[in-house]
Amino acid sequence: MSPAGQRFSVIPGEWAVVRRAAGERSPAWLDEGPGAFVSITHTAEELSIVCPAAGVPESERAERGWALLKLHGPFPFDQVGVLASVAAPLAAAGVSLFALSTFDTDYLLVKTVDLGAARRALAAEGHLEVATDSK
Repeated sequence: MSPAGQRFSVIPGEWAVVRRAAGERSPAWLDEGPGAFVSITHTAEELSIVCPAAGVPESERAERGWALLKLHGPFPFDQVGVLASVAAPLAAAGVSLFALSTFDTDYLLVKTVDLGAARRALAAEGHLEVATDSK
């Protein structure tokens, strides 16, 4: 599949991006159970967590109010332009994004208030929104 015409879906819920200090472990409040979408990145500078906003205590340093879009892969590692094919129309529409990649696919967070604009921009570029349970 070429980068144009990607299938995507919106994963229900509100999402948060949490920042913790470098060297910290995943917090006890984090639900990493089966089926839960959680992304944990440890770097020398920080621990960054993307997770459902509902479970994040108010005491945490977090950016809330994100919607989660899944690009339906898998994508070969040598496929060029997948993220660019969705990032460019979002940028043109003034929609900021936070991108995550896994072994098989890519995910995008956009602010919930921008979700409608994101959907319209992606559709106008030929990307197809599908049901969340579609592979």
